[in-house]
Amino acid sequence: MDLLTIAVTLFLIMDPLGNLPVFVSILKGIDPKRQQQIIIRELCFALIIMFLFLFAGESMLSFLHLKQESVSIAGGIILFIIAIKMIFPEPGGIFGMDEGEEPFLVPIAVPMMAGPSILAALILFSNQYPGQLFELSGALILSWLASAIILMFSRAFNRLLGERGLKAMERLMGMLLVMIAVQMLLDGISQYMSHS
Repeated sequence: MDLLTIAVTLFLIMDPLGNLPVFVSILKGIDPKRQQQIIIRELCFALIIMFLFLFAGESMLSFLHLKQESVSIAGGIILFIIAIKMIFPEPGGIFGMDEGEEPFLVPIAVPMMAGPSILAALILFSNQYPGQLFELSGALILSWLASAIILMFSRAFNRLLGERGLKAMERLMGMLLVMIAVQMLLDGISQYMSHS
């Protein structure tokens, strides 16, 4: 995969458009100026956590004695499940926070931005491309910046797209993620078969 493909994959996993309604509902009782400060702070926390997993991912895999093929297959399965949930969202509440309560680290930074899926993908990519951490860092920053821009203007996007538009965008992103997940799964299986 090239830098842009990895950046797009990470962006799709971060799912900023799918997170827009959540952001709006979590921050709706807070002063708009303070909202921007909170979003910037939480985005920075999320980026730091993602970089930790990107750079420590290979060490974690070697410590756990996992092969690249198993991580690729597991990553494909996880992405596939996430994509299915994006296409067919489940009804129910998001987070049990009182209106006006200011989030700190949870739930915006973790698990919304730096959730298990993105952290697993970063470990996978760091294992697949061990000599390209600089390129992977660039891809992470690109995807994070695109997500950050969308989330910084969450109110405007929410008004522009509306609830139905946001749902349609999330499902479209889910469809793209299904294709990426299947390709990761097939790559892992073919690598396993070639090494057997």
